[in-house]
Amino acid sequence: MAITPSKSRTLPAPLAHRLVIRIDLASGARIGPGKVALLEEIARSGSISAAGRSLRMSYRRAWELVEDLNAHLGTPVVATAAGGAGGGGARLTEAGHAVVNAYRALSEAAETAAAGHLAELERLVPAVPPAA
Repeated sequence: MAITPSKSRTLPAPLAHRLVIRIDLASGARIGPGKVALLEEIARSGSISAAGRSLRMSYRRAWELVEDLNAHLGTPVVATAAGGAGGGGARLTEAGHAVVNAYRALSEAAETAAAGHLAELERLVPAVPPAA
């Protein structure tokens, strides 16, 4: 089953031009800002459901995104503990941290490399279209 980005949350209109990176790996894994934000929120909250709520997506959707990464990367990016008296939880594995760190490093490098080109586009194209 193909996983597609969540349509449940709307992003605010950008104030400036920006570069958005999505990585398509040979394994079929697709890593972009949504999945990375989910992993970062899981690391922060210690919970897949809390991370999903924070990003305005269902638990099922958050779980599907995590499972998609796990399956395509061949190693878990999130380790979970079953609920119960002590409560459950989730944490990023070493692979999960590596995915986030690599994506953030690649994004920073791409933004630096693209800065001049984006500046040129900003001169040609207004950030906010004129009112009709």
